Amino acid sequence: MAEEEEPFQRIDVATAKKMIEAGGYRLIDVREPHEFVTGHAPGAELIPLNDILSKPSEHIRPAEKTIFICQMGSRSSVAAEMAAAVGANDIYNVEGGTAEWIKAGYPVDK
Repeated sequence: MAEEEEPFQRIDVATAKKMIEAGGYRLIDVREPHEFVTGHAPGAELIPLNDILSKPSEHIRPAEKTIFICQMGSRSSVAAEMAAAVGANDIYNVEGGTAEWIKAGYPVDK
């Protein structure tokens, strides 16, 4: 039986940084507020995963290209799945998340 393809693309932090710098992408950080304030990718919009799961149509804009990021990459993949469920199809998940972003030495807003 073939493995079902995910409805989003997994990208590394270098790819995410290039995409964000190029513009045209909405960057959503799905961590909790107390995590977000410790440091996040510049331009990231904080929408905790529970908010996305409880009211996806309020937070997901299916027509927009969206990059999801969390601390390590697992919560953001859940958010990406939810985005696909409400009709989005240009969706990306940052593998390694904010931890990998910081480790790579990329700029961080606080």
